[in-house]
Parts: sequence; structure tokens; C-alpha cells
Amino acid sequence: MAANSDQLQYDVPSTNNSSLELQQLSPLSKTNNSDHEHNLDGRDITAEMDEGDQKKAGAVANSGAVKGLLAFAILFLACLAGFSSRLFAVIRFESIIHEFDPWFNYRATHHLVSNGFYNFLNWFDERAWYPLGRIVGGTVYPGLMVTSGAIHFILKSVNLEVHIRDICVFLAPLFSGLTALAAYGLTTELWNPSAGLLAACFIAIVPGYISRSVAGSYDNEGIAIFALLFTYFLWLKAVKSGGVMWAAATALSYFYMVSAWGGYVFIINLIPLHVCVLLLMGRFSYRIYTSFSVFYILGTILAMQVPFVGFQPVRTSEHMAAAGTFVLLQAFAFLKYVQNYLTKQEFRSLFFFGVTGTAGITFLGVVFLTYMGYVAPWSGRFYSLYDTGYAKIHIPIIASVSEHQPTTWVSFFFDLHILSCTFPAGLWFVIKDINDERVFIILYALSAVYFAGVMVRLMLTLTPVVCVLAAIAISKTLDEFLVDDAPNKKKADGEDSDDYEEDDEEREKKSKKLYDKAGKIRKIKTEPDKDKENLGSNLKGFVIMAMVMLLMMFAVHCTWVTSNAYSSPSIVLATYNHDGSRNILDDFREAYYWLRQNTGEHARVMSWWDYGYQIAGMANRTTLVDNNTWNNSHIALVGKAMSSNETEAYKIMRELDVDYVLVIFGGVIGYSGDDINKFLWMVRIAEGEHPKDIRESDYFTANGEFRVDRAGSPTLLNCLMYKMCYYRFGEMQLDFRTPPGYDRTRSAEIGNKDIEFQHLEEAYTSEHWLVRIYRVKDLDNRVAAVPKENKKESTKKKFVSKKTSRRKRGFIKKKPVVKKGKRTRTKKQRSK
Repeated sequence: MAANSDQLQYDVPSTNNSSLELQQLSPLSKTNNSDHEHNLDGRDITAEMDEGDQKKAGAVANSGAVKGLLAFAILFLACLAGFSSRLFAVIRFESIIHEFDPWFNYRATHHLVSNGFYNFLNWFDERAWYPLGRIVGGTVYPGLMVTSGAIHFILKSVNLEVHIRDICVFLAPLFSGLTALAAYGLTTELWNPSAGLLAACFIAIVPGYISRSVAGSYDNEGIAIFALLFTYFLWLKAVKSGGVMWAAATALSYFYMVSAWGGYVFIINLIPLHVCVLLLMGRFSYRIYTSFSVFYILGTILAMQVPFVGFQPVRTSEHMAAAGTFVLLQAFAFLKYVQNYLTKQEFRSLFFFGVTGTAGITFLGVVFLTYMGYVAPWSGRFYSLYDTGYAKIHIPIIASVSEHQPTTWVSFFFDLHILSCTFPAGLWFVIKDINDERVFIILYALSAVYFAGVMVRLMLTLTPVVCVLAAIAISKTLDEFLVDDAPNKKKADGEDSDDYEEDDEEREKKSKKLYDKAGKIRKIKTEPDKDKENLGSNLKGFVIMAMVMLLMMFAVHCTWVTSNAYSSPSIVLATYNHDGSRNILDDFREAYYWLRQNTGEHARVMSWWDYGYQIAGMANRTTLVDNNTWNNSHIALVGKAMSSNETEAYKIMRELDVDYVLVIFGGVIGYSGDDINKFLWMVRIAEGEHPKDIRESDYFTANGEFRVDRAGSPTLLNCLMYKMCYYRFGEMQLDFRTPPGYDRTRSAEIGNKDIEFQHLEEAYTSEHWLVRIYRVKDLDNRVAAVPKENKKESTKKKFVSKKTSRRKRGFIKKKPVVKKGKRTRTKKQRSK
């Protein structure tokens, strides 16, 4: 009992260090004695340990509650910041739809709300692509419209009358908050909640995502990025748990992504790539097998329910990688199953030939089906992702879009700022501590970096993974440099001093008994270098201050870019005077309003395809081409009309029943996005379909220059586009420093000032000459022909031969005609 009491007296002080040691000590004391053990002071040790456990548990619970409340507050503020930072356009201008594509989305949503879902799916839009028309339900991703319509229905059911336009304007800012929550969940699954909070804050204000989600930017990407991140989050949950529920949830989220944006192809190729790499790394598990099998089967079936997608998941090359991975995974799982029934050598042989044979048969099967026409080959848009020059040569209409150009380094920094620098560090931290789910984020990062470098538009898919990995890098750095190790040093120093005292006492006892033996060498205490301690604390302070400064600079940059670069609607322009005052240029809406009020309801307007959606949405008039760009030959015909002279263009316009022609001209105000700067793309697209009539070289000078002045090509100076833009412009003198007809956009005096029209007439020109509309004249009246005298029809019937073709009645060529005259009387006859 004395020994036990000594043991307890020695162990009690050490139990105050941690709750884990308390749990290990209390069973030991109970096993030694059935009664309660007491220390020398007579206190109940078990009671003291219970009180300590309760205090520790209470402290842990309080700290967990504080952390949860703090995380909730940070996420709420991140969502609020993301929503608020996207309202600059509404505050500075008004609640209006921006850009070009959003106008069609708004028009389609309005039709859905007004006529119902089934009428929307069967809607034939006769005002688009005259005279062809467009079946909207089968040529659009309906997820955006259905989402807005569902919100409108819910608000209306609770007696909140909100116009569908306002819902469309604020939908993207609303989904930005959901995207921040999805980024938090994804990063938490990959690393820890601290990094997740940083990722949520980053993606809420990063310009790369704001560029497509400001208020008024009612486009598919506004909701698609949320669907993308949420699908990836659910996929990682399915991979970690192997549960059918998470895999089914992933398929449902993928279905929403398919209905919202054509970028769903990125998901259906990245997830199979993740599975293949895990198989190559030897990380196969039945969690992977269950997750991918359930996801692929349900996801494919659900994706085919979207009318625009149809059977593409099983009949296009873009989806064959997922199908091949599914077959390969089934073969791999079967080989794992039979492994228990075979020897090691037999299994090696079967595994090699089985996997190789399955992969080879699958590949040859896809090639054969593609050759036979059952599987569609890769489209030109996907070829342009692997060859940046492919679209310019073969599909100029794709290359003509500015967002399809390769990304510059300036764009990376402009849209990502410091995240582009911290992103590689986060990727390195993830690679150092690899697991199944982190393999996925590595593949996502590498593929997104490549595609973002090929096309500016795909910067949108790179931004989320940059935010995630940058958050991991910054969180890891702060974890290293924010830890206060002073208490640990004091504790270590106290333990060392106790050891030294115990060693001194032992040595004194042993020196008295064993005086003839050499004593233990006493450790020499060395005081830590104060300069090193100061250097460590200074380094921590410097790193923390540097990180705080970078984050502050990032916040300022994001706010400035959002306010000045991405919050200006393209249909309303603004200029600033020297005193800081602002001038609003509302030429676009003025021109479209004029079209709506002063033209016939069924009037047909010809313009370049960029403005088709706006004309149909705001002017409600029939257009020949629009931003859908599904018919390249029809667009090429419009381009040919713009590139030809007036006489040839008039023939095309008569064939297409054109009533009005609309062009955009920026020479007066210096607007660089006008039709003259787009003209060469019209020529190239027209040349692709009509190479005999249109040649790009004819519009350049002998030196290969594209000039609008007197040195310009005669073909250019007399084409329809040039004449419509510069009509009466030669009479205008903008200021005393420039001559009449000086184009501010191209900084040149135009070469053809005496422009006259024979088949067109000016109908409307906006205040700042930004929009010009011309009416197509009818055909000139013909001179009335002189009516001829009616000849008496002979009653003699024509001879019709009854003989065959071989025995027809013959006739004499150039048979002489004998005219019968009157007989003249002789003198004898007259006398009688």
C-alpha cells in the first residue's frame, strides 16, 4: 500500500498536463485498489480527476462553439461581400441586362414565365435567323431560365411580386454567395476549415469570377461555377466515404451543371481522369469503384434528359473517355475479385493481359464506331483547344470572338493578382502530402492552367482552383508563423531544471557511498542566444505583416477592378470630363427604341451577328443572324453583303427580304468596338463560303496594310460597310485641330468623302453617331411598255403528228415564203 501511495503521489502532478494522461491514469489507479486511492494529504484523487475532465471538456466545447460561430460569421461576411461587390453596375447606372448573350437569356426566361415550361421547350422563334427560324427549346441549356423561373414562382407564391427582369439582374450576385460556400466545403475536404474560410473569401471577390457574375450579367456562367464547385465537393465526399448517397448527389449536381452550361464536358472528363490516375498509382479501392460507377450511370441517364444534349453522352467523342474509364474500371474490379482464386503468377499474367486487352478493345471500338458514323468526331471547338491556330484557319467565326483568344500574362495578374503567385506554393504543399482527393485537385489545377492559357474565356474555370490552392498556401504559412512557442520553451526549461536538480542530488548520494568511482559528467547549461531568439520573432512578425499587406493589396485591387473594369454595361457607355463629371452615352437603347417605334412589326433588320440578341430583345424585330452562330453559311452570306459593293449587296438583301440595315460606327467618339474594326472578320468568314467573290487580299493595300484613308484599297473604299459607316462623315469636323472626316478610332482622315447611295437611304443616326440605320429602297418603277395591237387568231388548227419520235413528219429549213398578190387587169378587160 505504501508503494502504491508513492506511485500515486508521483503520478498525480503529471496528470495535470493533458486530459489524455488523465484517461490513462484513472484506470490504472482503479486496478491497483478497489477502494478510492488517497494521496498523502488525504484528498480524493479520482474526484479531482473527474473535475479536471469536466473542466477540459467544457473548455473544448467552448472553443468549438467559438470556432463554429467565428466560421459562420466569416462565411456570412464573405457571401455578403461577394453579393455587394457585384452591385456597382446597378448603383452607377441602373438595373439593366448587360452585354449580348444575356439579352437572349432574359427574353427566353420571360417567355418561360409567361407561357409555361412545356411551351418554352416547344417554342419556335420566328424572329431569329430569318427565314430559317430557331427551335429554342432544343438549342439552349435551360438551367439558367428554369432557375430564374423557379425563384419567380416561389416569390409569387408568397405574395412577393418581383419582376422577372430584377430576378435576372441579381441572380449572378446571389449565386456568388453559394459559390463561396461550395469553395469552403471543397477546401475543407482537401485541407482544413481555416483554408476553407480563406478560399471562400478569395472567390467571393476575385476578379476572374466577378467578370462573369456582376449584377446584370445574366449568363450561364453565373450559376455554372457554383454547380462546378459543388459537383467537385460532392465527388470528393463520395471518394472519401464510398457511399452511394454521395455518388448519387454528385450525379444530381452534375445534371444541374449539364442543364446550365456547355462546360459540363470539363467535369465528365476530369472525374474519369482522376479515376484513371488513381488506378495507375495503385490506389484502387472499392470506394472509387462504387462512387464512379454510380455517378457515371446516373449522371449519363440524367444528362440525356436535357433536350439540347440528347444522346451526346453516348454518341460524341467528348464523352468517350468517361465511357472507356467505366469499362476499364469494371474490368479492374473483376480482376481484383478473382485475385483470391489465383496464384500470384497467374494473377500477374491475367491482370496484364486483361487490362491491356480491355483498354485496347475499348479504344479500337471507339475508333470503329467513329469511322462508321455512330460516334461523332471531335468538334472544331475542341480542336481549337489543342491547336491555337486551328480556328483561325478552319473556323474563323470562332477566332473572331475576343474571348476565344489566347490569354496574356497581364490577364492572369489582372484577374488573379497575388493568387497567381501563391497558387504554385499551394500546389506544392498538396503534392507533398498526397492522398486520393488531393490527386484530384492536382489534376484540376494542371488541366485548368493549360486551358486558361489557350483561351481567355476559360480563365473562369481556372479561378476556383487558384483560390483553393492559394488559400491552402496562405493557411499553411500562417499556421507556421502564428504559433506562439514561448509557453513550450518555459515548460521545457522547467523540466530541464528539475532534471538538473535531481541529477545533483543523486550525484551527492552516490559520491558519499562510492567515493572511489568517477562521477557522472555534469551537463553544462548553455543559455540560448538572444540574437537568434530575436531573429526568430522578428522573422515571424515580418512574414505576418507581409501576408497582411498582400491580402490588403489584393482586396483593394479586386475592388478597383470590379468597380472600373467589370461593372460597365456594354449597352450604356460613360465618359469622364476633366473635372471628373460623367457623361452617359445611351445610343444603343435610343436606336433600338427607334426601331421598335418607327418600323413595322414584321420588319427584318440585317446587322452583324454580335447585335442580333439585342435587336430581338430590345427592339423586338426580326434578325437574320445572332449570337447563336449555329449556321456559318448564313453568317457568311451577311458578311458577303457587307463586303460587296452596293449593287451586289442589294441583290443579297432582296433575296433575304431585308428592310433595314444596322451598323455600329465609333469614329466620332473613339469607340474601338465598331464594325470597321470587325470588318476583316466579316471578310474572312465570307471568303470561307464564297472564295470566288470575296478575297481578303483585295481589302489590303499593295504593302499589306488595312487603311481607311486615301491610300486604302479601292475595294474597301467602295464596299457597303465602308459607305454606311462614313456616309456624311466627310462633312463633319470634330474640332479645329483635325480636318473634316477625321476618324478618331483609327486616327486617320477617311479616303472616300463623296458617298452616295442608290439602293439605300439613311433612316436614323444616333446622337453620337454610334448606331446608324439605313432603309432598303424598293425596286425602281419600270417604264410602261407600249401595248401591241391584238392580231386575229387564226381558226386553223395546228397539225399534230401522231407518228413516233423516229418517224416524225419532216420539214424544210428556211423554206421560201411566197406572197400572193392581186391580179392586174389589162386595158382590153377594162374597156369591156
